[in-house]
Amino acid sequence: MRAIKGVLLTCDPAVKQILLAMNEKQNFIIEDLDDYHLVIKADDEMRVRRELEAELEKNTYSLDG
Repeated sequence: MRAIKGVLLTCDPAVKQILLAMNEKQNFIIEDLDDYHLVIKADDEMRVRRELEAELEKNTYSLDG
């Protein structure tokens, strides 16, 4: 078995569901620990953070416009 460098993410359950859905296409989660914690591949951390931020931005409503 090969070791994989990982990063521990802490998030709320709603964000975790978004990450699990993203993972179905991209496969970056190493371990699903509990309702608030995931370990993801360290090499994918910045990409996952950018994509999650973009996804959350889609779900944010603004009073402007």
